Amino acid sequence: MAVVSKRDYYETLGVERNADIDLIKSAYRKAALQHHPDRNPGDLEAEARFKEAAEAYSVLADPQKRAIYDKFGHEGLSNRMGGIDPDLFHDFEDLFGGIFGQFFGFETGGRRRQNAASPRRGADLRYDLEIDFEEAIRGTRTRIKVPHMETCGRCGGAGAAKATDIVVCSACGGTGQQRTSKGFFTIARTCGNCRGQGRTIRTPCTECRGEGELHIEKTLEVRIPAGIDHLSRMRMTGEGDAGANGGPPGDLYIFVSVREHEIYGREGLNLTLTLPVTFTQAALGDEIPIHTPHGEEVVRIPAGTHSGTILNIKGRGAPDVQGYGMGDLLVTIAVRTPTKISRHGRKLLEDLGAQEKDTLPREDRDLLERLRRGD
Repeated sequence: MAVVSKRDYYETLGVERNADIDLIKSAYRKAALQHHPDRNPGDLEAEARFKEAAEAYSVLADPQKRAIYDKFGHEGLSNRMGGIDPDLFHDFEDLFGGIFGQFFGFETGGRRRQNAASPRRGADLRYDLEIDFEEAIRGTRTRIKVPHMETCGRCGGAGAAKATDIVVCSACGGTGQQRTSKGFFTIARTCGNCRGQGRTIRTPCTECRGEGELHIEKTLEVRIPAGIDHLSRMRMTGEGDAGANGGPPGDLYIFVSVREHEIYGREGLNLTLTLPVTFTQAALGDEIPIHTPHGEEVVRIPAGTHSGTILNIKGRGAPDVQGYGMGDLLVTIAVRTPTKISRHGRKLLEDLGAQEKDTLPREDRDLLERLRRGD
């Protein structure tokens, strides 16, 4: 399947990688105005560019996300299940006029926002894991490395070198918001000095540089249950990003994809196999040893088996992940007609063919006779 790669966020906004926040804001405003839906009614490409610019800005304007993006690119952010933070767009309210929620699925006003200093649950993470077909049938254990945000051990998530370095924000007086009056209206915006925390740090922690969190790669052991199917999802509670301000961590969601097997297929709990046999094996019967995901097995072909016959081997399919029984192994017999025959083999088949006409069931012989006569 073809994969469409995203454009580089810096390229999207037309800025250099060392651009400061003011330059990034200016570039985003320019791009948003150029592709604004009101200026380009019905233009789907402009709408896509408008959204693309907002996504780029939401990452480059967030110090944590930008640091992850600069180090790991789009892949580093792909397993973060959070969305666009509307707080980053308060300086652009004049651009949206109520359409922001329409395009990005949330409101920008009219509701009370959670205090930024209150405990917040950490972000859920996603990890895509690919396993072999036989590992999915039998189950396995594997180790994965997951990039995530972890509470800084040196400062305990406070972000300060010591507790006395945390002071009330002088710009908002500890409220986390700055209010301005315009006529009859009062507009409350997240304080830009403390980013809504209501406090600032005089001396940042040297380990996390004031962020309270560290971006690390964690190694986890994952148990894959026997019988897991393609595109199944597993959850590891508490293995997501660390929570903020003492909040609980998020969860890790593992999306499992199973590689196709060259020989075996799967239909629910049943495994499927197409087994080629010769005419002689089908006519006289045979026992054929095969290797299955559960080990060695013998397929017993009854004499007189037709091509397309399905033989059912009980209990040799996939186990139910909840422990409710096993599927079966469904073996479809495919009788192969030889294309190269030796002189001796041809003579034997000719002798057999002379006798075979009398071995056909009466209804088959009557059908052939009617076809010959044309009635």
